[in-house]
Amino acid sequence: MAEIAMKSRIYLDHAATTPVLPAAIAAMVTAAGVTGNPASVHAGGRAANGIVERARDVVAAFAGCAPDRIVFTSGGTEALALAIHGTAMPRLIASATEHSAVLAARDAIIAPVDRNGIIDLAALATLLDGPPALVAVQHANNETGVVQQIAEVAAVVAAHGGLLLVDAVQSAGKLPLPAADFVALSAHKLGGPPGVGALIVRDPGRLAAVQRGGGQERGLRGGTPNLPGIAGFAAALNVPRDWATIATLRDRLETRLATIVHGAAAPRLPNIASIGFPGVKASTQVMALDLAGVMVSAGAACSSGKVAASHVLAAMGLGAAAGEAIRVSLGPQTTAAEVDAFAEAWEDMTRRLARVAA
Repeated sequence: MAEIAMKSRIYLDHAATTPVLPAAIAAMVTAAGVTGNPASVHAGGRAANGIVERARDVVAAFAGCAPDRIVFTSGGTEALALAIHGTAMPRLIASATEHSAVLAARDAIIAPVDRNGIIDLAALATLLDGPPALVAVQHANNETGVVQQIAEVAAVVAAHGGLLLVDAVQSAGKLPLPAADFVALSAHKLGGPPGVGALIVRDPGRLAAVQRGGGQERGLRGGTPNLPGIAGFAAALNVPRDWATIATLRDRLETRLATIVHGAAAPRLPNIASIGFPGVKASTQVMALDLAGVMVSAGAACSSGKVAASHVLAAMGLGAAAGEAIRVSLGPQTTAAEVDAFAEAWEDMTRRLARVAA
C-alpha cells in the first residue's frame, strides 16, 4: 500500500492551499497577455482596468455587496492587516483560536473559547466594556474547521459599539459569508492563485490605507494590482463545488479511524478533521505519513515550515494533546479511494508507532 501511495502522492492539505483550477489558470493567462497598467488612461490601461473591475463585480456578487466595498489585497493576511491597522479603534480583541495573521499583527486582548473552540460570548461582552474595540473572530477555524456563530458575536460587538472583523478565508465558498464590518478572503483557498485576496468593507469611510501609494483601490491599498491574480480569483469563484460529498467522505474517514477528533461536537466545515494520536508528536505523524505518500499537516501552514504545538488546541484546553494532532483537509478533487488510502496509511502508522512506544 505504501508503495502505491508513494507513487500517487495523495494530497490532503487543502486547508493550506488548494490546486489552482483550470478556469483560473485560463483567466490568468488571458490577463497576462494584456499589456497595460490598470491606472493608465490609454487603450491598454483601460483594457487592464476592465479586467480588474469585472473581477471586482464577480467578487462583489459572491459577497453579496456593492463592488466599491471590495478591496483587492495580496491575500488573507494582508486583508486582515488592513482591517486591523486601518481602523481607528483603540483596542483589538481576538478569540484565542485566531490565525497567527491576527494574533501577530497587533497586541490583542484574548477572548477565551470553550473545549470545542467556540468563543465565550459572556467573556467577550465583559472584555468589550471600556474603549471601543475591533473584534476579530474567524468564521471557521483553519485547524479544526469549527464554525463560530457569527451572528451572535456580531450582536454582542454591535451592542458595545465595536467593529467586527471576520476571517472567512477557510469558510468562503463552503458557507454563506457572514455579515460583518470587515470580511477577509483569500483566493488560494478557493481554487484561485496564491498571492491575491480581498477585504470586504461595510463602510469604506471607517478604513484608512496602510499601504499607501498611487491611490489604487479607491485610495485604500496602494500598489499596481496583481492583474492575472485578480482575474484568476474571480474565475475560481464561478466554479461550482460539491461540499456535501466531501462532508460524507470526511465523516467516513473519521468513523473508520475511530480516534480523537478535536471539535467534533461543534458545527464544522465539511472538509477539515483534526485527528489526535495520543503520545505521538504531530511532527512525527506528518513525516511518517509523508513517507507513506500522504500529505497532511500539523495545523496551520503559515509558520515558515515549523511544526509546534497548536495554539488553537491549547486554547481549547487540550494540554499535551495540542502537540499530538494532525489536520486532514479534503478538497473538491478528493476521492473515496484517496480517503481509504489515507486511512490505511494512518492505521499502519499507528500500529508501527505504538510498537515503538511499547
